[in-house]
Amino acid sequence: MDLTDEHRRYEQLYRVTSKFHSSMNMDAVLKEVIETLREVYPHFSYYLLLSQDYNHLNDLPIKEIQYDEANLAVTQAYVTGEIQLEDNISDRTSVLYAPLKGKQGVYGVLQIITPNTLLFPQEEINFVKLLANTAGSALENAKLYHQSNRLVADLQLINETSHQLNSNLRLSEAMNYMSKQIIKSFLADEVGFILFKQHGIYETLPGSTSFFREDQGHLQVVRDIHSKINAEHESIFIGNLPLDHLIAFRSLMAVPMVQGNELLGVAIVLDKEPYAFSFETFKLLQSLIHHSTLALTNSMLREELEKLVITDHLTKLHSRNYLNEMIAKSMKTDAFGSFILIDLDNFKLVNDQYGHQVGDNVLKQVAEIIKDNIREFDVGARWGGEELAIYLPRVELPSGIAVAERLVQRVEELTEPKVTISCGVGHWRKGQEDTPFRLFKRADEALYKAKGTGKNKVNVQEQD
Repeated sequence: MDLTDEHRRYEQLYRVTSKFHSSMNMDAVLKEVIETLREVYPHFSYYLLLSQDYNHLNDLPIKEIQYDEANLAVTQAYVTGEIQLEDNISDRTSVLYAPLKGKQGVYGVLQIITPNTLLFPQEEINFVKLLANTAGSALENAKLYHQSNRLVADLQLINETSHQLNSNLRLSEAMNYMSKQIIKSFLADEVGFILFKQHGIYETLPGSTSFFREDQGHLQVVRDIHSKINAEHESIFIGNLPLDHLIAFRSLMAVPMVQGNELLGVAIVLDKEPYAFSFETFKLLQSLIHHSTLALTNSMLREELEKLVITDHLTKLHSRNYLNEMIAKSMKTDAFGSFILIDLDNFKLVNDQYGHQVGDNVLKQVAEIIKDNIREFDVGARWGGEELAIYLPRVELPSGIAVAERLVQRVEELTEPKVTISCGVGHWRKGQEDTPFRLFKRADEALYKAKGTGKNKVNVQEQD
């Protein structure tokens, strides 16, 4: 080799070494390696043999490392950290495999192919070894830098999420927050939070994305995951799902939500692209779900307790106290509303003839009819004994009467044994001096008149 050429090459090595040490970007390090080779060996062919993590660098000659019998020299270089040479007599080429080696491991293999020669010069081997070792150290430093940054970001994510979930959020708020965090951090297409109920029933929690709320294909995914988790008691990480006509997703992560020794449900993360999630991402999801499950369980228990406090245990309608609170709140914020007081006609005869168990069942039937015929934000409640009540916020009197008349008809048609109801309807409007007590009194007087004039009907008392 000409001394001038050798001097120029080592000057190039010094220049690229300085660049390596000033960069903490792995992509930039790999590009510098290739640029140096292009300048020093313009007539050679070369490839970077790396793991699949670097496949996104499409503008560089990168191949994925293959660990098989056809690539023994590559495997040897990667495993031993020593340069390997391979001669091909048929096409008169010599191939050198130089490991990109740092202090803690080997991060890839540099493949250089020399044309029209069967002997790789020793001085070239020394230069390539220096270049590969320098690049390996730079890759290692960049990798450690990114790992430390990622660990800090992961800890921040877990800390922020745990803090939010422990700040007494409603269940829907907590789950929506979790979903947004996972989609933002993992760039996932779909996120689902599934509770396992008895008898193979699944409940999709708030925060789950459209696939888990609308697409029936998610049931097969959940069934398969539930079966696997029950059998193996482990999280699931799949990088390349087989294509299925039911779902279009190739990457899957599933982490069980466990409280104590009880399997409560599972968090599922999906993406349409294969190998969309790294193993580090999977470990982060496991940690995130582990730290969040207790807070989510507390949210569910708190809301269940709240529901028990404001719910009548027999009819599953709201309690009278809750009804009173909602009417008082509505009178402060709304312009008008209607109130219906309902009484089961001759209910004592039902209890006397069929027994109290059948009487309770009839009450539950009427409660279900009420729930089926009011809006989600209307309030159906048990007033006391066989009396029930409905408050319709922002509903004018004619519409309130229509709801009551529909209930009278439905109850007579749908109950077994057949019963009828009488309804008293009251109404309030902003600007008139009124209170919940006066509203109740008007509806009660209207109900009294309905009962006294034949029953199975609706009556209205508009004035005090």
